[in-house]
Amino acid sequence: MGQAQPSWDVLSDVQQLLHFHFMQNALLAGTMVALAAGVVGYFVVLRGQSFASHTLSQVGFPGAAAALLLGLAPQVGLVAFCLSAAIGIGLLPGLIGGGYRSESGAIGVILAFSLALGLLFFHLYTGFADTLLAYLFGTFLGIDDQQVLIVALTAAMTLAAMVAIGRPLLFSSIDAEAAAARGVPARALALVFLVLLGLAVAISVQLIGTLLTFALIVTPAAAAQQLTTRPGLGIALSTVVALLTIWGGLGVAYFTVYPVGFFVTSLAFAAYLAARAVRWSRDGGMSRWRRRGLRRA
Repeated sequence: MGQAQPSWDVLSDVQQLLHFHFMQNALLAGTMVALAAGVVGYFVVLRGQSFASHTLSQVGFPGAAAALLLGLAPQVGLVAFCLSAAIGIGLLPGLIGGGYRSESGAIGVILAFSLALGLLFFHLYTGFADTLLAYLFGTFLGIDDQQVLIVALTAAMTLAAMVAIGRPLLFSSIDAEAAAARGVPARALALVFLVLLGLAVAISVQLIGTLLTFALIVTPAAAAQQLTTRPGLGIALSTVVALLTIWGGLGVAYFTVYPVGFFVTSLAFAAYLAARAVRWSRDGGMSRWRRRGLRRA
C-alpha cells in the first residue's frame, strides 16, 4: 500500500484518519497524554523545572531498553525508570545538602548515568533496532487497546492527584517561604509533583519519543504563560495547546514518513512563537496607549 496523501478536503482526511483502528488508538492515547502534559507542564514551567522534565524524558529510553532485555513490556521499564529518577531528583538534594540549590547537580548526575545506561542497553539489545529507535523519536504504530487503557488510567490518576495537590502546590510554587510559614509541606509536595511528572513523561514517550517528550510538557505551558498570569486560565490554555499540537502532529505524521515527535514539537514551537507575538503586540500597544495618555496630560 502506498503512502497516504492529504487533500484539500479536511473532512475527508479526518474520516480517513479515523477509519483505521491504530489511528483511533493513537488519537485516544494522544488525547490522554496531552491532558496530563498540559496540566503538569504548567507547574513545570512555573516552578522552573524544565531541566528535570528533560532529564526524566531521557531516562525513558534506557528504561524501555532494560525492559526489552529482560523480556518485559517496554512500558514497565519506562514507568520504573521515570519514577526512580523522579524520586532521586526529589530526594538527592536533601540527602547531600544544599537544598534546592543542589537540585540541578543531582539532575545532571542522573541524566549522565541514564544516558550511559541507554548506550549500554542499546549495544546489548539483539532485537530489531527500530523497536528501540521508536522510543527515541516516537511512533503511533503498534499502540494497541491495552496500551491505550494503560495510558488512560495513568493519565486519569495523574490528573486526579494534580487536582488534589493543585492549590497548595500553586501556593508553594509562587511563594515558598509564605507557604512554609502557613504550614504547607513544600518538600513533600515537590516530591509528589516530581512523581506525577515522571508518570506524565512515561506515558508521553511512546507517542513522541524520549528526545522530544519534554517539548510537549514544557512548550504549551510556556506559551500559555506568555498570554496570562491567571493560573486557572493558564492551565486551560496549556491543555488546549497541548491537545491541538498532539492532534495536529498525529494527523500530519500520518500523511508523511517522518516521526510524529518532529511535528508535535514543531507545532508546539509555532504556538509558542505566536503567543510571544501576541504578548509583544499587546505590551507594545499598551505602551503606545500610555505614551499617548502622557502626551495628552
